[in-house]
Amino acid sequence: MKMFLDIQIPSPEKKIEYPDRIFLVGSCFTEHIGSRLAEQKFPVLQNPNGILFDPLSVASSLRSYIDGKEYKGVDLFQLNELWQSWQHHSIYSGIHQDQVLAQINEKQKEAQRFLSTADWLVITLGSSFSYQLKEAQLPVANCHRAPAQWFKKQLLDTHETTAALGGCIEALLSFNPKLRVILTVSPVRHIRDGVIENNRSKARLIEAVHQLVSKYNHVFYFPAYELVIDVLRDYRFYDIDLVHPNYSATEFVFEQFSQHYISQQSLEMMEEIRRFVNAYRHKPFQPQTVAHKQFLKNNLEKILKFQQKHPALDFSSEISYFSKEVVEV
Repeated sequence: MKMFLDIQIPSPEKKIEYPDRIFLVGSCFTEHIGSRLAEQKFPVLQNPNGILFDPLSVASSLRSYIDGKEYKGVDLFQLNELWQSWQHHSIYSGIHQDQVLAQINEKQKEAQRFLSTADWLVITLGSSFSYQLKEAQLPVANCHRAPAQWFKKQLLDTHETTAALGGCIEALLSFNPKLRVILTVSPVRHIRDGVIENNRSKARLIEAVHQLVSKYNHVFYFPAYELVIDVLRDYRFYDIDLVHPNYSATEFVFEQFSQHYISQQSLEMMEEIRRFVNAYRHKPFQPQTVAHKQFLKNNLEKILKFQQKHPALDFSSEISYFSKEVVEV
């Protein structure tokens, strides 16, 4: 008896390898994939502007990294005692303007450096709805709980999305010719827009990304949306809010991503790295016992040997942990 629909996921001819550099940008679902890749020791940079949902915000942020944009005081505004940026998530908001600017601009520089040498760019789109600040006619990435009447809300059509992202992709490939782009649509439901409106929004994103995949040889589509909505298709794979996929769902999606986008050799390395990560996370009840110290010593020897084979991977945290209490036993 079949319990799940089959889905055909095309794999790129060249898959992700260690130590490929992976830049991720977009909705909160981006960070599920990005965090798992970082955990597996891939060099990762994700969401330098914070979480972004709509195509215009994603394209604007990527162009700002390419251009090396430096934010000035006029790019910030003060609301609810905090200095904030219309182009950034509230994680950058703060009481002191100079500190907010310094943090934003440092991240801009890091993003430009990383993107210039990145091997892969993963873009996860969350919504076709875009917001514009009426007074300035400025598209915004985050409304920062400002009054709703300050904004004009619009549902981008497919052409607007393909134009924004297509122009951005061309600029990216000029900036970094080796870059390969993976587009995906977030399975997170934007129910605040309404169920019908959310489906219209997702449909436009899906059509837009497939047009882009058809146009550019270095652009691929990973069906995160379809894996949750059409393969799992059950509310037991969602959190209590019935909006966000839960741990089981995100694990399933990452497994599919790994299987189809990461090389076999790297998958085998991931299995070994996973054992190191699990050992690092292990919290002993009796850390002073000889058995635990032997456990640390064994893992230190294994990880140092692995590090010699793969010097580009960063195991500094794990090595420090396994080293600090090792004694001869």
